[in-house]
Amino acid sequence: MTDVITVAIVILYCLVMIGIGGWASKKVKNTEDYLVAGRSLGFWVFVLLMVGTVCSGMSLLGVSGLGYTFGWPSIWEQLFVPLSIAFCIIFFGVKLHSITKETGYITVQDYLAHRYESPLALRTLSAVTGIIVSMVYLVGQYTAIAIVLMWLFEIPLWLALIIATLVVTIYTTIGGLYAVAWAALIQSLILIGGVLIMAPIIIFYAGGFVHVNEYMASVDPNLVQPWMPGGMVFTPSYLVSFGVLLMIGLACAPHVINNIMAVKDAKLFKWAPLVGFLIYGVVMFLLKFAGFAGIALVQEGVFSLPDVPNAQDFVILYGIQNAIPHIALWSIFAVIVLAAVMSTTDRLMLTIGAMFSWDIYKKILRPDAPDKQVLMVSKIVVILSALTTMILALNPPEMLAFLIWMGIGIMLSTFAVPLLAGLYWRRATGLGAIVSMSAGLVAAGIFGLYYQYVEKLPLHFSFYAVLVSLIAMILVSLITKPSSEKVLDDTKTGWFIRSPSK
Repeated sequence: MTDVITVAIVILYCLVMIGIGGWASKKVKNTEDYLVAGRSLGFWVFVLLMVGTVCSGMSLLGVSGLGYTFGWPSIWEQLFVPLSIAFCIIFFGVKLHSITKETGYITVQDYLAHRYESPLALRTLSAVTGIIVSMVYLVGQYTAIAIVLMWLFEIPLWLALIIATLVVTIYTTIGGLYAVAWAALIQSLILIGGVLIMAPIIIFYAGGFVHVNEYMASVDPNLVQPWMPGGMVFTPSYLVSFGVLLMIGLACAPHVINNIMAVKDAKLFKWAPLVGFLIYGVVMFLLKFAGFAGIALVQEGVFSLPDVPNAQDFVILYGIQNAIPHIALWSIFAVIVLAAVMSTTDRLMLTIGAMFSWDIYKKILRPDAPDKQVLMVSKIVVILSALTTMILALNPPEMLAFLIWMGIGIMLSTFAVPLLAGLYWRRATGLGAIVSMSAGLVAAGIFGLYYQYVEKLPLHFSFYAVLVSLIAMILVSLITKPSSEKVLDDTKTGWFIRSPSK
């Protein structure tokens, strides 16, 4: 498949990303610049950063692959994931941004340590947990990038991973959130424009939407139902837990919620939830329909998927390859996929660097560390996180979407209750938060392993874990000493989104 034009286009894209990193590096003067872009993000940069952060490898490869595997019952994902952007901005962002203006938080761990009066225990627990789940999530992103490069250049997995790691690591390491945010702006524009062109071409190549839908029904009537009538996945009860997982779990993920700290003005929150939902919703629906088209194309013998464990994740790539006869155009659409995947990968890497350098190194291990040293530690950790996840991605998961759901599930189980209770329930206490987060993490491991290796559960494993986390928060908080009224007032805790005084 590889030709000179293909190589040139992909190299040009990679050089542009690295160039953004070089430009951004000149704006980085201190740790705050590096981790929160000097709190300077405007409306469109912020909205598209949120879209790019949420739009991961799952969004192009995983979403279409899931549509190919389960059909219409998986369509609910395309409502829940865009809603996570709106949920994050409305229920976390508005209040956290207001507090951050007065406190100067760098990470969400800063808020948790302050609100729960636990500068050591809860900060350490939440930072370590955040690093672990971000690493799990990051493996899925590198797997997605490798899938694209393997398909495009017909190269082995190890070489694809090395190329992907080098490009993302270079511009993220040197430019920090300035680079990530402006790269996300370009990547999101490429993604939106590309999907609006790419998905309809694949659908019409398969015979149009009506033909695809009729063909799906002839293959398996369950593929055109709103949910699965039986089984353990995409049943009505499962979809309830699935909605909580994607809408709230993704909203409270550190790499998503930390974007709030970088916003210039709270006024942009007025329209950001709606605009972010609409942009991402349109993109996700089109990608799902492209996966539906893949069912018809494979069943009719137009192409065969590769003999690999995660074959369904290749469906949109093979659809492009067959629907567009010109080899030179394949590389353009490959860049679209790379843009989507990289827009989450770089944010995850930077978040891992922030949680270690700021929350563990600066706030716990070396409180007297100078700013330049903290900045250097952050860059080193970004590089190490990339290398570690690259090695882990050498053995790709059977289905990319399921790996990413696992990462989101652990985020839901650990961060959702402490964050929501901390922001809106004045009776939530520090010990309650510690026990809640610990219980959620342990429960997620137990239920996740049971689901994977013993027996499938009627609900997503994270739903059981977050209930354990919620019960632990309520019980422990009610039997322990309340937080100080001053801290509750300083962190604007209460049943309101905006401060009542405003």
